[in-house]
Amino acid sequence: MAVTPELPAPRPLTPVSRVLRLCLHALLFGLLALAAGRAVTDSAPHAGGVVAACAVLAAVYVAGVLAPSVHRSPRAAAVWLAALGAAWAGLLVISPDGVWIAFPLYFLELHLLRLRWAIAAVAVTAAMAIGGFLAHAQGSAVSPGAFLGPLLGGAVAVATVLGYQALYRESERRRELIEELIATRAELAAAERDAGILAERERLAREIHDTLAQGLSSIQLLLRAAERSLPQDAPALEHIGRAREAAQENLAEARRFVRALTPPDLEHGSLAAALERLCAAAPGPRVRFCLSGAPRVLPTPYEVALLRIAQSALANVVRHARADRAEITLTFMDASVTLDVVDDGTGFDPSSAPSGEGGFGLPAMRSRAETLGGLFTVESSPGQGTAVAVTLPLPLEAS
Repeated sequence: MAVTPELPAPRPLTPVSRVLRLCLHALLFGLLALAAGRAVTDSAPHAGGVVAACAVLAAVYVAGVLAPSVHRSPRAAAVWLAALGAAWAGLLVISPDGVWIAFPLYFLELHLLRLRWAIAAVAVTAAMAIGGFLAHAQGSAVSPGAFLGPLLGGAVAVATVLGYQALYRESERRRELIEELIATRAELAAAERDAGILAERERLAREIHDTLAQGLSSIQLLLRAAERSLPQDAPALEHIGRAREAAQENLAEARRFVRALTPPDLEHGSLAAALERLCAAAPGPRVRFCLSGAPRVLPTPYEVALLRIAQSALANVVRHARADRAEITLTFMDASVTLDVVDDGTGFDPSSAPSGEGGFGLPAMRSRAETLGGLFTVESSPGQGTAVAVTLPLPLEAS
């Protein structure tokens, strides 16, 4: 038997549903064949009428099973059940064996009608079955089974269908939970993969900047110092000039590599623009961005470190601080650049903050700042909000 239409979004029949539906078909046609067969073999007075009534009931049943509207529209289902009930009433009048057709009708009513209407339909069907049994008793002694049989059959049908629906709903909840877990696992895997890609890009950019770019810059400075120390007519000046030009070209190429490995947040604008977009997209508290001083171009590792520290600090504000307002300030000074993230949240005791990965990201932020020779500080106390500040000394080429 298929699932009740009260359940959301019809789904393809499961093997169990197909078996139940086939069993219902077999039960109804088996009972009809039994009623017709007994009428013929027992030479009942209305044998022809019984066979005709069984045929009509079977035809109405088949027509409803094959009609798509019966399974989609409660109104069409109610009309079909009414037609089945009329055909069954005709059979019930001329054959006592028609009483047993009530049992498959119970399941049809519970399957196609809403619960309150289905219960009422089952009660009417049981009353008709009892009435038919009493009518064919013709004054003979009536046993309690004449009443208990249809009533118990209806109760069993109701309990069976309600139990099946409860199991189906539980199965659907578990299926949805499993699908949600699978989707969440896929999202986590994608996030970890993206984080790994970004981390590798940052590592390569930092390595290129700290080794090749700095080395080429030092070579260029040394060659320039050598040029100044030699006389103007020295034969080596030409070679030194060419070497300095080659070092300058390779330094520019190394910087292009570093820019190519820049995180996506910095690809389409400056650090200030990336921080402003970060504040605008932050969920939860109102976040404002302020820029102080004359902006200047920073090396990619500096921009990446400041952006990541701002992202981590703002994530802490959203997740833990329960703040109403927060402010990110980027300040350019003569020899340093400072990033401040301040909120009016619950605050905490920095001395008791965990030092591992669960420590609100503070160790990671501190490590980023100290790697570039910067200073990282946290000022907070319970109920007084939090201020995170990082100061990085500007490199010579950015000063």
